[in-house]
Amino acid sequence: MTGTATETDTILEIRDLKKVYKVRRGGVQHELRAVNGISLSVARGETLGIVGESGCGKSTLARVLLGLTRADGGSVTLNGTDLLGRGRRAMAETRLNLRMVFQDPYASLNPRRSVGDSVAETGDIHRIFSGRRDRAARIGEALDRVGLGAGFASSYPHELSGGQRQRVGIARAILPEPELVIADEPVSALDVSIQAQVLNLLAELKARLGLTLMFISHDLGVVAKISDRVAVLYMGEVVEIAPARALFTDPRHPYTELLIDAIPRPDPAHRITGAIEADEPPSRIGAAQGCPFRDRCPRATDICAAEAPKLREVAPGRFVSCHHA
Repeated sequence: MTGTATETDTILEIRDLKKVYKVRRGGVQHELRAVNGISLSVARGETLGIVGESGCGKSTLARVLLGLTRADGGSVTLNGTDLLGRGRRAMAETRLNLRMVFQDPYASLNPRRSVGDSVAETGDIHRIFSGRRDRAARIGEALDRVGLGAGFASSYPHELSGGQRQRVGIARAILPEPELVIADEPVSALDVSIQAQVLNLLAELKARLGLTLMFISHDLGVVAKISDRVAVLYMGEVVEIAPARALFTDPRHPYTELLIDAIPRPDPAHRITGAIEADEPPSRIGAAQGCPFRDRCPRATDICAAEAPKLREVAPGRFVSCHHA
C-alpha cells in the first residue's frame, strides 16, 4: 500500500488527494495543482512529519484535511469515517477529534478573549462541559498539561510571550482529547531556544496522552527532532516517505538531499557530496509532463522529461518517486 504507515492500526488514510486552483496568466486560464494526488497514512500514536519548501502544498493539505478547503478529488478517512463527504455540521463535530495548532500563536488567539475562554472555545461550541465547575477544571487541566498552570486562565494573549501563547494554542487543541493533532509550522515564529521547549512539550504530550501527530514544517532539522516517519513534498506531490532515521542517514530522492543539505551544521565539511543548489523551485502553473523536479536534478535523463515517476517502494517502509532511486 503506497506510503502507508508501518503499523496496522491506521488512524488517518489519505488516497489520491487533489486540490486544483484556477489561475489566469497572460489572459489564459491555467491550473495550479496545489495538492496533486497525495496518498499517505498515519498510524495511531506516531508522529508523521510533512516537510518541503514554501508553496509545496503542506498547508493546503492541512486545510483540506480540516475541511477548511474543499478537495477536488481523492478520499480522506479518519478512523474509517469519510471526511470529504461530510456536511458542514458533521465536519464541525469531527474537529473535536481532529485538532489544529497554528503557525502564528498570536494571530490564532482572539485578543479580546481570556486564555481560559480561548482554550475552552471548542468545548463551549460543542457543549462538552457538564457545568461551570467542569469547564474550569478542564481548562485548568489543559493549561497544566502544557506547563502554564490554571492561573493563566484569566490572562490575555498580549500579556504572554510567544512561547506561552503557543502553549495556549496547544492547550486549546488537546482539551477535547482528540486522537489526531495537525501542527502546521508550530515553531517557525518562535526563537530557537523556545522552539526546543515546544517540541519537547509536543513529544511529552504525545507520550502521556497517546496523541497522534502530523507535524508540518519547511525545516527538516525541526522535523528530525520529533518525527517517527517523514513525508517529503515537492510541488504538491510526495517524493519520498521513510522512517525518520533512515531518511536523514540515507536520503534516496535528490530533493530530500537538497533539504538535508540545507540544515545548518557547525562543520560545512559535513554537507552531502554533490547536493544540488537551493535555487527557487519552478512555477506549478501549467507544469509540463515528466518529473516536476527534473530541471533542478543532477540525475535527470530523457525519461525524466518524458514520464512522471510513480511513488514506489524501494526498501521495506521506504517509498520514493524517482526514476533513478
